[in-house]
Amino acid sequence: MTENVKPVLASTIMLLRDNDEGAMEVFMVARHHQIDFASGALVFPGGKAAKGDEDPAIRDRTRGAEGLSDRDMILGACAIRESFEECGVLLARKRGDENLVGPELIKELDPWRPKLDSGEADLMEMLEAADLELALDQLVPFAHWVTPDMMPKRFDTMFYLVPAPKDQLAVHDGREAVDSSWVNPSKVLDEAKQGKWTIIFPTRMNIEKLARSPNTATAFQTARSDEIKTVTPWVEKREEGAILCIRDDAGYDQTEEKIERIMKS
Repeated sequence: MTENVKPVLASTIMLLRDNDEGAMEVFMVARHHQIDFASGALVFPGGKAAKGDEDPAIRDRTRGAEGLSDRDMILGACAIRESFEECGVLLARKRGDENLVGPELIKELDPWRPKLDSGEADLMEMLEAADLELALDQLVPFAHWVTPDMMPKRFDTMFYLVPAPKDQLAVHDGREAVDSSWVNPSKVLDEAKQGKWTIIFPTRMNIEKLARSPNTATAFQTARSDEIKTVTPWVEKREEGAILCIRDDAGYDQTEEKIERIMKS
């Protein structure tokens, strides 16, 4: 028997905005084909926690940290760092300011993105250098998924809804992500069925959940009122084949899927 792999903390950002017609859109990126996880798939920006994300000093440079556990602090810091690394959106304020940073400062901070990505610098270094504080008050927990224990790589992932800053431009980094787009949840699900996109199971399930809301106001209101229940899929062997299952009280319309179909998606 092999010992189960311990899940690595990770965060996923679901940037939301309403288009000119009032319909909701979410920002998604297409992952590079050489990435070892979800290669070539359409995903939300995000990734695993880096060593610097657990620095306790970050709490003193954070808006919205009141009552958060150390774990939630790490996940929040990870979410904001990954958002900046992958799509150039920085959920932060100049210390003491009420407004999120604007495009001028974002441009000045752009050289930090590859440094954070490579581990040459950590989040706290950037916060101190630019006198910033993280805007954890912008993150709204949406879902919590843990990779099944039979997988060789496991992630303990928190999904967050975030209102897209109006004066910041979201764009893929050209390294891990090679394309990006603002998409309507219902439309992108239809396009995935037609074969235009590859969308992995957890991403698809959360797009389907998000698609119930017609606009961002409804999405945020629903997320704030819903209880988040941890989803850890498991596999059942049945006459019709192997079935991936999730708990039926986590707020998803679909609770099982044939492994064969998942592998083809």
